[in-house]
Amino acid sequence: MFGKILPLLLAVMGLGGGVGAGLLLRPAVEEGGEAATPAVEGHAPETAGDGHAATEEGQVEGAPEYVKMNNQFVIPVVKEGRVASMVVLSLSLEVAAGNTEAVYQREPKLRDAFLQVLFDHANVGGFSGSFTDGSNLVVLRTSLKEAAALVLGSVVKSVLITDIARQDG
Repeated sequence: MFGKILPLLLAVMGLGGGVGAGLLLRPAVEEGGEAATPAVEGHAPETAGDGHAATEEGQVEGAPEYVKMNNQFVIPVVKEGRVASMVVLSLSLEVAAGNTEAVYQREPKLRDAFLQVLFDHANVGGFSGSFTDGSNLVVLRTSLKEAAALVLGSVVKSVLITDIARQDG
């Protein structure tokens, strides 16, 4: 009996440890948000060729930002009452410019919403067979984007699956 619960228990402990480490190691935020760049008199800001001003780091203002979720998602795939495999995913969010900190502030709620979608996807067989098939991933991305929109609103443009792996047991 304990042998059947051990993989699930290890996955939950790893997920909890990862979330805790992510929260503790998150970069500090300066008061007042991002530091403003001083304007030099007589010089207009450089543009990126599309009419958007470029920042000192070379990032284009108004261009979307990409926010990597701090930890991977571990999803058990259960068949006939036992864990048959584990799926590990890494996700990033494409958000409107200037909203990176909003994502990190709501990350626990966002992770919860994503885990619910991922567990539901696993329960309907989404991670069985050829789980990396384009149509399967489109369904998964769409569901993840809808969940992100419930937490963050229209800030989220897209959810990107940056890594995915399945370990069969």
